Amino acid sequence: MSTTVQTDGPRTGKSAKRPGLLHGVTWLVARQHRTALWLVGAATLLGAAMIVYQRGEMVSMLDRLGWPGKDVRLPSDPEGFQYMTGVLGGLPVILGVFLGAPLIAGDQEQGTAQLVTTQSVPRRRWLAAKLIGCLAVVLVSTAVLGALFTWWWEPYREALPAEWLQGEVFDSTGPMPTALSLFLTTCGIAIGMLLRRVLPAMMVTFLFSMAVELAWSEVRGRLATPRLFTYPLNADTPAFLDQAVESDRWIGTADGQLFGWGTCAEQTERATNACIKEHGIVNNVIEYFGYDQMPGMQWTGAGLLLGGTAVVAVFILWWATRRPL
Repeated sequence: MSTTVQTDGPRTGKSAKRPGLLHGVTWLVARQHRTALWLVGAATLLGAAMIVYQRGEMVSMLDRLGWPGKDVRLPSDPEGFQYMTGVLGGLPVILGVFLGAPLIAGDQEQGTAQLVTTQSVPRRRWLAAKLIGCLAVVLVSTAVLGALFTWWWEPYREALPAEWLQGEVFDSTGPMPTALSLFLTTCGIAIGMLLRRVLPAMMVTFLFSMAVELAWSEVRGRLATPRLFTYPLNADTPAFLDQAVESDRWIGTADGQLFGWGTCAEQTERATNACIKEHGIVNNVIEYFGYDQMPGMQWTGAGLLLGGTAVVAVFILWWATRRPL
């Protein structure tokens, strides 16, 4: 980084023109972060291979149990499935801490940012190249892993005990791994830019990511409106609710008055029946999220996170063009 960067004007020789997208400042950024690019690429290939292998192992086990001809419900998620949900759940935090936080903070700490921005490369162009390059890598990596994990889980969800609204499934399938990773990586970049030191930026990004994960667990159940279903008090639970996620349950009267599920939980059956008769209770009432709501909830959540990503990215460009790096 001790040579002057020239991206405009005529050039001669072998370096006059680089084919494809990697030329000028784009090539410079790719070369500077080539180690991180190789590591992310290798981790993506390893994760993809593990998903394919572990899926094959689970399919073989279910075949031996007679699924789908027999109604098989595993007592717990397979070990490989649990491991991959843990990896995918931690991936957004890892990318934010190890890829996002040092991206600009490392250049500020080493003085590279000051050198680059005094050359012929406009500061905004340099920052845009770093942001786009970093987020493109995150996008491709997480999209591949999220698509493969969805391919693993979706056809066999009925045999697995994990509910689809739980974080290990909801946040590891569809667009969610990508949206969470882009948001936390962009926030890590902003934190690093503001703190200007790599290790403090990584620590703050980690704590921030943990706070976001905790807050997101509360937001997840508010991404759609739960439905209500009423059925007779002594009837069997309808089969379609097997794939639903129950959020609340009541007992109710014919005119719609609701009571808590334990209202008539008396010590004897006679006392329970007397309580039910006294209150006029005739129905079970369940509040639930249907499985068909999952795609809409995921894309709503992804939209919120991607909107936040865009806001933080604009803030980075705005701040950097008005403050010295």
